[in-house]
Amino acid sequence: MIYAKRIVRCLVFIIGLIGLLTASSFVFQPKNNMSEFGMEEVSANGILGEKEHSIDVLVLGDSESYSSIIPLQIWKDTGYTSYVCGSPAQSLDYSQVLLHRTFEKQSPKIVILETNAIYRPVSDSSAAIAKLADHFSVFQYHDRWKSLGWHDFTGKSKFTWTDDYKGYRYNARVLASTKKDHMVKTETKAEIPELNIKYIAEIKEFCDENGAKLVFLSTPSTVNWNYERHNGIQNLADQIGCEYIDLNLMNEQLKINWEEDTRDKGDHLNHFGAAKVTRFLSDYLTETGLLTDHRPDADYAKWNDSLSRYESVVKNA
Repeated sequence: MIYAKRIVRCLVFIIGLIGLLTASSFVFQPKNNMSEFGMEEVSANGILGEKEHSIDVLVLGDSESYSSIIPLQIWKDTGYTSYVCGSPAQSLDYSQVLLHRTFEKQSPKIVILETNAIYRPVSDSSAAIAKLADHFSVFQYHDRWKSLGWHDFTGKSKFTWTDDYKGYRYNARVLASTKKDHMVKTETKAEIPELNIKYIAEIKEFCDENGAKLVFLSTPSTVNWNYERHNGIQNLADQIGCEYIDLNLMNEQLKINWEEDTRDKGDHLNHFGAAKVTRFLSDYLTETGLLTDHRPDADYAKWNDSLSRYESVVKNA
C-alpha cells in the first residue's frame, strides 16, 4: 500500500511537471519570428514565415553556409526554392532544432549540411538543453521573462516574417587569402567528436523517415578546411550512406580565385565566390531529378519579387 501511494505521488508530480512545462512553453514561445518578439537567430528562423510546403531544399550550418549559398540565384537558374538556416558558430544540436522546426511546416526533398559544423564540439549541457527545448520551448526561451506581455499569455504563435534573401548574407568585400594550398593530400583523418557522430546519425535517420536526401557539403575555405577533415567526413558519409561533396577538391570546376573571392583571407567566401558555388549547386540540384521548376507557378510569384529586390541591391552595390 505504501509503495502504491509513492507511485501515485510520483505520477502526480510528473504529470504536474509536464503540465507546468507545457503551459510555460506556450507563454515563453515567441508569438512571431521577429527579434522584437524574442525570436533567436531571426535570419535562420525566417523559414518559419515561408508558405507551408513550399521549400524544396533546406541548408543547415554555420557562417560558411550563409556566406556561400544564394537561394535567389538558385531560384533564378532553376525555379527551385531553397532556404539557408545558417547561424554563426552553429553546432549540431541547434542544426537539429532547426531541422525539426522546418519539417513542422515544410517538406524539403533535399537537406544540405555544411560540414564545418560537424567538427564544432557540442557540450553535454548544451545537448541536454537542446533535447528538452525540442519538446518544451521554455528551455529555449527562458530569458524572455523580462519582455513578456499580455499577448504572450493569450495569443498563439503566428510566424509571418521571412528573410528576403532566404538566409543568404550578402557581402562583396574583398580581402585576399595568403594561403595558396590548403588541401595537401594525406591519409590522416581528423577525428569527429563522438557526440557529434550521434547527432549526425539522428539527423540522417530523421531525413530518411521524412523522405529527404541528406547531403554533406564542404564549401571552399582555406582557413577551416583541409584534407584531414575531408577524410573524416568522407569516412562518416560512407558509414551512414550519405552523399558527400567537397568543393575544396573541385576548384578546376568552380574556379575560386582566393585573391578575389573571399572577404576575410579565406575564412569565408564573398559574394563573387558564393555565386560560383551557387552555380554549381544549381546544376547539381537539377541533376538529382528530385525537384520541380516552380517559376511558371503563380503561387510562387513572391520569389520573383524577392529576386528583383536582391538583384537591385547586387547591381547597385
